[in-house]
Amino acid sequence: MMKKVLSLITVAALTLSLTACGGKGKSPASSSGEGKTWVIATDTAFKPFEYRDDNDEFVGIDMDILAAIAEDQGFKYDLQILGWDASIAACQAGQADGMIAGASITDERKQSGWIFSDGYYDANQCMAVSLDSGITGFGDLQGKSVAVKTGTMSAEYAESLSSQYGFTVTYFEDSPTMYQAVVGGQVAGVFDDTPIMAANIKDGNLPMKLLPETGNDPASYGFAIFNKDNQELVDMFNAGLKNIKANGKYDEILKKYLG
Repeated sequence: MMKKVLSLITVAALTLSLTACGGKGKSPASSSGEGKTWVIATDTAFKPFEYRDDNDEFVGIDMDILAAIAEDQGFKYDLQILGWDASIAACQAGQADGMIAGASITDERKQSGWIFSDGYYDANQCMAVSLDSGITGFGDLQGKSVAVKTGTMSAEYAESLSSQYGFTVTYFEDSPTMYQAVVGGQVAGVFDDTPIMAANIKDGNLPMKLLPETGNDPASYGFAIFNKDNQELVDMFNAGLKNIKANGKYDEILKKYLG
């Protein structure tokens, strides 16, 4: 969706950033009952799950799934476009009730306090290189550097292979910047979620290619909360997800973005 712990300064600044990120400035789950507006955080760029389109509208699979579930379950939400690290910190600090940002469901995250919904999409991670690269697999990475997004499953995947294949890992805050580092030759390759890279390479006409046989086992993305008092939100997400899968809306959303 594992992230490094943010500094106290960053966490303290979230109250201000939440009201400046395009949301309505609603208070999170301190108030309950009918008419409640849930504050939900998300990443800034994780195409095709969340991103800004050519009309500067914030769209994506996560956004459409969240909207469809909210409509099905009859709840209101205030979307905060914060970025990955800031979304986690906002939830942990009580400034947001939950987050949807392509977060992989893992035992490690559960043990560290994440509370997940049912999985809503299965994805794995793999490696991509520039089109003119001579790299054909992990064995060609000796002495080179690869790009990863800080604190993600793809970062863990790259880290688990770095000693075996003799490469170093360079950390970035978002996927688009990583891809430009590959295209510009600053790194030899990039590890990221496979559907994210495929969509960005295709839609952005990037001179990059996914390498076969570099993927790991898939894991499910889940909606997440960090406070058990917000379990109602997870329960509604699960119920709504089941309903939109049954009525065909879920498949419509995937087809819209993935074909």
